[in-house]
Amino acid sequence: MLKDLVKSCRSYRRFYEDISIPQEELTDMIDTVRLTGCTANCQPLKYRIIRTPEECAAIFPCLLWAGALKDWDGPEKGERPSAYIVILCDLTVAKNKQWDEGIAAQTLMLSAAEKGYGGCMIGSCRRSEILSILKLNPENYSVGLVLALGKPKEEVRLVPVGDNGSTTYYRDENQVHYVPKRSLEDVLV
Repeated sequence: MLKDLVKSCRSYRRFYEDISIPQEELTDMIDTVRLTGCTANCQPLKYRIIRTPEECAAIFPCLLWAGALKDWDGPEKGERPSAYIVILCDLTVAKNKQWDEGIAAQTLMLSAAEKGYGGCMIGSCRRSEILSILKLNPENYSVGLVLALGKPKEEVRLVPVGDNGSTTYYRDENQVHYVPKRSLEDVLV
């Protein structure tokens, strides 16, 4: 069921780093996302798979993790993603991608969840450094999002928004990650 898949498709930030995602599964995720709709059907998004330990180590320092967790600098060694998919815009095709990155990112994350993986969409990153690492010309490509992927090592729970109305995610002393969600009644107008 789609709703169950969506519920399992959370932002995971700690992984079993030693469990790699096979190239074929990552390629299948991209094959799935290429079928989604996009602005004017111009299809400007391109994707770079990062999966070797060396490539992952090069990308990791370019990423900023979990802005709401002020005392956490990101996953430690051994808990880092085993793969990334960098969503790029091919500027020679189109510059106006509007919502395409979000559609693509969510589709990729749902595809990963369906395969038993988890991930995190990261928009806070050092884009020019990533383009340099990927050896891509910034006149031809821009970095939209980076998806960190792997076998989740943490528990993420959806909880109702509390009396204070805060939707800020948080962790408890056991590192269980809580994500407050508004009720159906609160989102219907």
